[in-house]
Amino acid sequence: MFSTRPRLALIATGVLLVSGCAGLGQAPDDAEPATSSPSPSVSTTESAAPAEPEASEDPDTPTTWGPTTGELEQAQELVSTWSSEQLAGGVIVGRFHGTDPQEPARMVRDLHLAGVSVTGANVLDREQVLAMTSAIAEAARADGRDHPPVIGVDQEGGYVSHLRGIATDFPHFQTAGLAIAADARLGRRVTRGAALATGLELRDLGFTWVFAPVADVTIGAADPTIGARSPSQDPRLAAQAVGAAIKGYDDAGVVSTVKHFPGHGGATSDSHDTLPVLDSTLAELSAHDLPPFESAIRQQAPAVMLSHLDLTDIAPGVPASMAPEVYDLLRDDLGFEGVTITDSLGMGAVGGRPTPALQALQAGADLLLMPVDTATTHGIVADAIDSGLVSRAHVEEAAARVVAVQMWQARVAARRPVPADVVERAQAASADLESAAY
Repeated sequence: MFSTRPRLALIATGVLLVSGCAGLGQAPDDAEPATSSPSPSVSTTESAAPAEPEASEDPDTPTTWGPTTGELEQAQELVSTWSSEQLAGGVIVGRFHGTDPQEPARMVRDLHLAGVSVTGANVLDREQVLAMTSAIAEAARADGRDHPPVIGVDQEGGYVSHLRGIATDFPHFQTAGLAIAADARLGRRVTRGAALATGLELRDLGFTWVFAPVADVTIGAADPTIGARSPSQDPRLAAQAVGAAIKGYDDAGVVSTVKHFPGHGGATSDSHDTLPVLDSTLAELSAHDLPPFESAIRQQAPAVMLSHLDLTDIAPGVPASMAPEVYDLLRDDLGFEGVTITDSLGMGAVGGRPTPALQALQAGADLLLMPVDTATTHGIVADAIDSGLVSRAHVEEAAARVVAVQMWQARVAARRPVPADVVERAQAASADLESAAY
């Protein structure tokens, strides 16, 4: 059983990033998040604050990222009974082609997948999307699961919105940063409202995950990948926008995914095509790139997506998504205990590497997103478990986190029904965000 207590390590500044076992989203909305200042190294010195008490035996005690300790223990017990094939599926979010609603359902059922990622190429209209997400959920039930599957989509707002024409169009996330710059309190409120409305619309369409918010701090015109997807060039504004969005998605009962750790906004090439090299020192990352992720962790973010970046100061020559040192930075030094998920494994940055999914799993990923060939990757991971190439305990820990966060999603969604006028509310929230920014 893995610990449910946060690791009380510090990043660079000596600022405590996560405190205790506070419930999800309990950090005050109006508190402007602290930011890291440059430092040549990561400190692993324990905080001078009083030691945290041992985790309560009360199963309703919340973790720092959503599920209760009881849900986490229940998930661990469940995955301990799974076969290697079930465990392998439990750490994969598959890709599929075409628009047949039954295709992803068959994959989830036959390969025991944690779930699938839906792209714009997989959708036709509202009716088809509803049929598809319903079929995927039914396939998970047919596979003997009481918790919902991961049904995720990139729905950031702006041009990265795979449900365009089906869900409400929201502006680029940059709009949130502009709104906060104009009026911090109002900006955070409308950003949270936009995330809430997005999450409720996604749930209404059958989705359980959203691959947002973008926490990358862009450097402007030299950044070819993120651009207006980033909330700001200012780390403090970006941190506030990300924190508000996390709370909005939580309000909606959808699993959010902060991306792309430790920050893609400073890369000058596109990881969809090649492996970008980022020469920032750890001190520079701490000052420029990490503040929004720190904010997300304070707001109890359930999942963080790892980027495909060559971080020369941390793990030279290895994509961050496959570098144990980067997962250590996120978990041991920033204190994140939730689900770690790779960026798409079909991207050019990692396409030429042998068994990229297995490398990511061994490095510390809990979920392997969109491998090029889902069935082949499933077989590779299952064989690795059987042969001991990756320890069964390691994969169980990863799969248990995923199951636990899905239990949390089902619980929160059950007590927060989608309103009948969800579309009208979403349209109003989009207009409010735009108005606050401009």
